[in-house]
Amino acid sequence: MNPRALITGASGAIGTAIAHTLAAAGHEVILHAHRNRDTAEAVATTIRDAGGRARVVVFDITDGSACREALEPLAAEQPVQILVHNAGVHDDAPLAGMNPGQWAHPIEVGLNGFYNVTQPLLLPMITTRWGRVIAITSVAGQLGNRGQSNYAAAKSGLHGAIRSLAQEVASRGITANAVAPGIIESPMSASSFDTEAIRSMVPMRRAGQPEEVASVVGFLASAASSYVSAQVIGVNGALA
Repeated sequence: MNPRALITGASGAIGTAIAHTLAAAGHEVILHAHRNRDTAEAVATTIRDAGGRARVVVFDITDGSACREALEPLAAEQPVQILVHNAGVHDDAPLAGMNPGQWAHPIEVGLNGFYNVTQPLLLPMITTRWGRVIAITSVAGQLGNRGQSNYAAAKSGLHGAIRSLAQEVASRGITANAVAPGIIESPMSASSFDTEAIRSMVPMRRAGQPEEVASVVGFLASAASSYVSAQVIGVNGALA
């Protein structure tokens, strides 16, 4: 039986593409949602209609107790051996005008959420002696971005967490990597960047597609990536 995969933030453009890619590879996909349950359910239905296996779990990734209540029964039923932490939010403002809530929000979802989801799943994963932990980060975590010190801090924090985790679990057949997208075509990017801005910023002169991120995740989730760990892989059109 193929390992099953949990994808956090699975209702967005990148999360949806990752879910379809992993389902097409034969994995059962567990789609996490919080406020967008209907969208995640629609993704799961599409996957099932295509012959794949998918279900939805709903919980607040910033609530450690809620994460454990949702994830411990899943792990007891069958260890989750592929974890893709894709959940993340923006709350942009220049640091000089950023209030404490704005600073905390991306860190609570992106960085603390990584701990809340990963920690309960690790020991069951370790018992199988095979696993893949993949964090979806951002080019902002490598280069920074004006108005996004909070978001960049969350994403660069994930890079450190992934590299450390990779060393902790390497002898157990588990890899840990990050995928750092640049500007990817989505409703969120469309509200921030017009076509001309993208052409001037990105050496490839276009936005990336969610499927281009998902294909890298698909490789990292596969047996073919068994000697790739502790890496931050950019998908950014040569932006970095």
